[in-house]
Amino acid sequence: MAATSVQDTSGSIVTRTFIGRTTPPLDPEHSLASQIPLRQFSLERMMAYGVHHADAVELRGRVAAGESWKSVATELAETCLAPPEGSVSPLSSITRSNRLYRASALLRMSQMLMLSDDDERRAIVVRAAALYQEAADLTGDRQKLITPTDQGELSGWFYPARTATRVGCAVVIGGVEGWAMDFGPLGLALADRGVDTLLLDGPGQGESRMVHGHFLTPAWRSGYAAVFDHLSAKTGGAPLAFIGNSMGGSVAMDLAATNPMIAACCENGGPLDPLRPRANTTFFTKMIAHCGEVDEETAAAIWGTVRPTPAQASVTCPLLVVHGGLDPLVPMEDSTAIFDWASSADKRMVVFSDGDHCVYNHQDDKHNLIGDWVASRLKRA
Repeated sequence: MAATSVQDTSGSIVTRTFIGRTTPPLDPEHSLASQIPLRQFSLERMMAYGVHHADAVELRGRVAAGESWKSVATELAETCLAPPEGSVSPLSSITRSNRLYRASALLRMSQMLMLSDDDERRAIVVRAAALYQEAADLTGDRQKLITPTDQGELSGWFYPARTATRVGCAVVIGGVEGWAMDFGPLGLALADRGVDTLLLDGPGQGESRMVHGHFLTPAWRSGYAAVFDHLSAKTGGAPLAFIGNSMGGSVAMDLAATNPMIAACCENGGPLDPLRPRANTTFFTKMIAHCGEVDEETAAAIWGTVRPTPAQASVTCPLLVVHGGLDPLVPMEDSTAIFDWASSADKRMVVFSDGDHCVYNHQDDKHNLIGDWVASRLKRA
């Protein structure tokens, strides 16, 4: 049952109906299809990706009761775009932008369980980006930024500094699942601290892959180098920080060790061995999709070029490692090994004892930590 509105004959009462909190879940033994997405996407993780609390509760409750993840997420997105309370009063631009961002996040969530690319999945990402763009036009705090590279275009969202003085610039990437649009709150946190911030879909991620056909290849470092050059030109040579989340943390460490343009690096939830997830067939299928239409061995060889602790280099710039003590994907030993390996004179590691993967369950504290640390190190640079 969808969230609906019921209007009485006098036209004075509008009732919004939600069932996510009140529908009993199915017996877990008979609802494996429902349990898989609920385990993968906790309430905290969904909210960290931009899904608002009420929408996340409704989605999870209805899926637990046996409905399809994709169909419920899509239906909720459509409800956001045509809210019943629009019959009560005209929607302000503030409400409209809120609804557009929420709908975009729900559409992005709807494709999370898809393992490979097809026309339907590409269409979902394109529509989510269009709604995000419409919202951005209303809020005026971010804009699409396309970087040409020798491997094809890379897409991202640029958040200009919202202070009188800019202290530097930053590139933020996600991992195998969370992509540029999902990190909007971090973009705003950095912009509020005077950091021009690019939330990037790197090679094999998001719009760069789905729209521009830019896949992860052995030449992936050249794509990031082009982005750094582009951002440097756009910001007048401002010092650059690089922030990598999940598998993006492994990418960030590799680049911080090999590209001198990076003046500060933050690694959040990156594995020491990017090929360890190969033991998880479902997750590795998603990793293969980053590389395009290639076989498993070719994808493994490509991902093998991502080296968080390369033997012939080291990270010397300021480094912040963030780790969740209850991370089910990346053990403490990985983060500790990465931290110990770096030869930075200025390096810190912050552990959230009950933190999940990428510390999604402490979003405000994590963003404040990363925002303050990045701004302070860029000021020094």
